[in-house]
Amino acid sequence: MAAPVALQLYTVRKVAEKEGYESVVRKVAAMGYAGVEPAGFPGSNAKDAAKLFQDLGLAVPSAHVGIPIGEKKNETIDVMKTLGSKRAISGFGPKEFATLDLTKAACDKFNEAAANCKAAGLQFGIHNHWWEYQPVEGQMVYKVMLEKLDPGIFFEIDTYWVKTGGCDPVAVVKEMGKRAPLLHIKDGPAQQNVPQTAVGEGVLDFPKIVQAAGSNVEWLVVELDECATDMMEAVDKSVKYLIAKGLGRGK
Repeated sequence: MAAPVALQLYTVRKVAEKEGYESVVRKVAAMGYAGVEPAGFPGSNAKDAAKLFQDLGLAVPSAHVGIPIGEKKNETIDVMKTLGSKRAISGFGPKEFATLDLTKAACDKFNEAAANCKAAGLQFGIHNHWWEYQPVEGQMVYKVMLEKLDPGIFFEIDTYWVKTGGCDPVAVVKEMGKRAPLLHIKDGPAQQNVPQTAVGEGVLDFPKIVQAAGSNVEWLVVELDECATDMMEAVDKSVKYLIAKGLGRGK
């Protein structure tokens, strides 16, 4: 059976600021998404958002949160427990991967986050951008990460950023196997700092990517950072494309 489709709510942050968080989440549910992946709660909070998702029958397979170490540890874990979601996802910007030493230091922080999550009954995962899929000092950043990270850490592979970085998302998804239960699905020209498009209207081959993931993928998570067209139209088109192609399933 095809994996269910969720929306990363960062996608609709600007619409939420104008229309209100509840209004935009209700529209997303009406489009047929089976779940949502929160990233902050603009104009709302975790408790109210959790009730809204429950009322609308939206699953919360994962959430993007501050990395649960230091001062952020308890806050992040509390948010996850309020949402009733087990998979906490975080990441770092390009500066943290600018050298091999910095990459290894970033991995140490990720390992600490994973230990904190495990102690709280949660799983910790990493979402990538393009910079993890480029070489630093002659080594691919993501391969260094695979060596240094706790094997219990999962990956939410952003297939678009993998391609933008210069790697083949089909090969990467195969390589990650069971370690990548979540895929971020976005489309467009696969160029840095260029707006994206609805899924199915860009250069990514999602039938091949989803086939490569096979039974390892548990959720497809649509995410558009910026869009060349109306964002809500693109969000609607994206879920309909994935369902029509038999790549994912809706609510």
